[in-house]
Amino acid sequence: MLKKSMQDLQRKTVEEFRAAEKSPVVVVLDNIRSMHNVGSVFRTADAFLIDSICLCGYTPQPPHRDIQKTALGATETVNWTYFPSTLDAVLQLKSTGFGIYAVEQAAGSLRLDDIETVPGEKIALVFGNEVNGVDQAVMTHCDGCIEIPQLGMKHSLNISVAAGIVLWEIMRVRIPALLPATNSTTHEHD
Repeated sequence: MLKKSMQDLQRKTVEEFRAAEKSPVVVVLDNIRSMHNVGSVFRTADAFLIDSICLCGYTPQPPHRDIQKTALGATETVNWTYFPSTLDAVLQLKSTGFGIYAVEQAAGSLRLDDIETVPGEKIALVFGNEVNGVDQAVMTHCDGCIEIPQLGMKHSLNISVAAGIVLWEIMRVRIPALLPATNSTTHEHD
C-alpha cells in the first residue's frame, strides 16, 4: 500500500474551493474558549465543504496565530461570520430556513446514528462551550438535539472532536457521490 502524493490528492486551490458548491450545513460555535478548537473546526469545515461557520460571543475570530496554527489556511477558504450573541445567529439562520440542532446531552436528544438528513436540507449545528455546553437560552430555540453515543466514564468529547464526528456523519449520507471511491486491487498469486 502506498501513501497518496500531493498530486494524487487533487486538492482544490483557494479559488476552486470558493467556487465549489457547498453543502448547506452551518456550524455555530457558542462561546468556544480555545483558539485551537476554533482552528480545528475551520479545518474540518474545509474538509467537508460546508457552507460556513458562525463564531459567537467570545469565540475567538481569525486572524490569529493560534487559530491559524491548527486551521492550516482553512480560515481563508471557509466563510465565517461573527455574532455577538449565539441566539442572534440561531434566530437569523432559522429565519432563512435552517433547521437548528444543538449537539448536546439533553432530555429528548436523538442519537447521532439515528439522525436522517436529506441532501440539500439546510442544517445548522450548534456546538457549545468546552465547560458549559450549549447555552440553555439557545437550546429552547433548537429544532432538535443530537447526542453522540458514548460508553466511557467521561461522557464528553473535545468540541473539535465532536464537530469532526458529527460533520462526518451528516456529510457521509449527503454527498456519497462526491467522496472518492476506495481503490482496491486484486492480485493473483503464482
